[in-house]
Amino acid sequence: MRQLLSSLSYFSIFFAPFILPIIVWIASNDIYVEKHAKRALISHLFPVVAGIILIIMAIGSGSFGAVLGYVVLFGAIYFGAFVYNVVKGIQVLQEYA
Repeated sequence: MRQLLSSLSYFSIFFAPFILPIIVWIASNDIYVEKHAKRALISHLFPVVAGIILIIMAIGSGSFGAVLGYVVLFGAIYFGAFVYNVVKGIQVLQEYA
């Protein structure tokens, strides 16, 4: 059960990126599950924070090429976070807690 809740926190990037890790983090009494829920929440929030920063930078750039570069950079950050969550979800399911 510990591995399932922990991995669902990571896999929630598919269906409830912010809500499920927060619920699991608050509702769980297990330190192992809380740790993974916290990590999943941070990894889900990272692309949002990066996106806000990149939007501010794109607005201030004044160049189409720079804006395009920021969009590509955001895509790479989001893809990296997506892959990280899937890999961590699989790793947590496979380990023995």
